[in-house]
Amino acid sequence: MNPLRLVARLISAMSVAAALALAVSGPSAAADAATVERLPNVVIVFCDDLGYADVGCFGAKTPTPNIDRLAREGMKFTDFYVSQAVCSASRASLMTGCYANRVGIRGALGPSSKIGINAEELTLAEVAKMRGYATAIFGKWHLGHLPEFLPTRHGFDEYYGLPYSNDMWPFHPTAKFPPLPMIDGDKVVNPAVSPDDQKLLTKSYTQRSVDFIRRNKSRPFLLYLAHSMPHVPLFVSPEFEGKTGRGLYADVIAEIDWSVGEVLKALEENGIEKNTWVVFTSDNGPWLSYGNHAGSAQPLREGKATMFDGGCRVSCAMRWPGRIPAGSVCRELAATIDILPTLAELIGVELPKDRAIDGRSIVGLMEARPGARSPHEAYYFYWGNELHAVRSGPWKLHFPHTYPTIIEPGRDGRPGRQQQQRIEKALFNLVDDITEQRDVSAEHPEFVARLEALAEQARVELGDSLTKRAGRGLRPPGTAAKAE
Repeated sequence: MNPLRLVARLISAMSVAAALALAVSGPSAAADAATVERLPNVVIVFCDDLGYADVGCFGAKTPTPNIDRLAREGMKFTDFYVSQAVCSASRASLMTGCYANRVGIRGALGPSSKIGINAEELTLAEVAKMRGYATAIFGKWHLGHLPEFLPTRHGFDEYYGLPYSNDMWPFHPTAKFPPLPMIDGDKVVNPAVSPDDQKLLTKSYTQRSVDFIRRNKSRPFLLYLAHSMPHVPLFVSPEFEGKTGRGLYADVIAEIDWSVGEVLKALEENGIEKNTWVVFTSDNGPWLSYGNHAGSAQPLREGKATMFDGGCRVSCAMRWPGRIPAGSVCRELAATIDILPTLAELIGVELPKDRAIDGRSIVGLMEARPGARSPHEAYYFYWGNELHAVRSGPWKLHFPHTYPTIIEPGRDGRPGRQQQQRIEKALFNLVDDITEQRDVSAEHPEFVARLEALAEQARVELGDSLTKRAGRGLRPPGTAAKAE
């Protein structure tokens, strides 16, 4: 067993024992314990394929009052990135604090996959367990569906949800998949999720989250609410069908916003909202091929499956009353890989020195400390093992690569037509040109040279198949001990 995981389990067991001892010892001991500052709760709401401009505080026309409240009472991050613009790779980075290709997870793992998150990787949940947290994930996992890869083997006490994307089922419009299972803990409780079941996904994940908060209000907890929506196929509960008058996609967003509101209400009703760090974001940008069943990344370029900002720059709002200044805006680069090291700093966990962790703490940014800057000298944009771009400050340099672009969007749940295009080496100033349209490489050769040097550092460490580089810092994914 991974020694770090063993430590986390031992500490968790000791915390439970301490709580029992406290209950037996009576009110005076409880009062003494109450004087010690409690560790913060953590709630991460992670949407699937949500567009940068799909929520009100980032420009959406569909009202999202609860998500907007997070930004109003906390901080809006305008330049928040995922590591790759696709499901499993993005989630691997959130869980490990590493670029996805470093930990061997690329693309979107399907029902036939025999790999998943490696048992040697330290997850967000395992970091929390080192301080005795209760941990749960309700929603989409997508880091391996075989038993050894499930969340309950990687630091989560509770799990209820889908092991992969909700379109990996027999009703897919263009591909063949086996029945889609629903898992509770490590058991399949519904071997064939139906369309009627999908209508209740957002509601059921939310109800479980609220119950988890209620049951753990007296101890620190990590709640990972990983919505299956608004990934296609789109479904909403009967209460939200036609609610917005703007179509099914808007109804889905409205139900997600309701879900956020229910979580915030649960925190308040249990008296713990002031000691809870809430993060709202997405795994990548919108799947534009699906037309009216996809969101918007405006004003960013392209969407999911590209490493233009429309694919990998996501809306993000964080709230922690008294710690994150209300109504603040952070325009420094931050990313999902930063969540794990930030949590570690906040709860006093020293991360292991025997491996590279690419993320950095963003506590300074969250607290709007004077002079706080992005912890990343450079941020790297990989697609699979291809290094597509690098950003430092406002400058983003794309290297020659192909990418998909939509030539005819789909409609009502069916994908449209796309074609491969190619971009040559191009430099963009994202402050002056957020749309990544005006190449200024000829005007700024000094920045091109600087970014090329930074990219070379990434190639040495993480590789780059476009330049036939292997990378010395890559770690393998987990491999199934035997077929399911």
